[in-house]
Amino acid sequence: MATAAAPSSRELAHPDRTEIRLENVLHALSDPMRLLIVRDLARTEGELACSAFELPVSKSTTTHHFRVLRESGVIEQAYRGTAKKSALRRADLEALFPGLLEAVLAAAESQARRD
Repeated sequence: MATAAAPSSRELAHPDRTEIRLENVLHALSDPMRLLIVRDLARTEGELACSAFELPVSKSTTTHHFRVLRESGVIEQAYRGTAKKSALRRADLEALFPGLLEAVLAAAESQARRD
């Protein structure tokens, strides 16, 4: 997957909409921790700080999960002051794969109720 190089250490590389691939999105959404992050982001209209997520994994593993989501095009991240904020790329995902994100989120909610 081709991604633009980050111009500085404070700017994070994201794939352009045209570079987002279905197989990368599906891979990113296939992990339970990443799906939990996406579900939390879907509940808000704006951005959430990475520190707002309480995942039962180490900080380095959490960082890895956010990087996979960002590099696949599922989320966008930006520094706001000292906090790294994340948001779903809803518009991009809907334009490329109509209904996919909502279907995955609905299925995840259904599964969570069963568990």
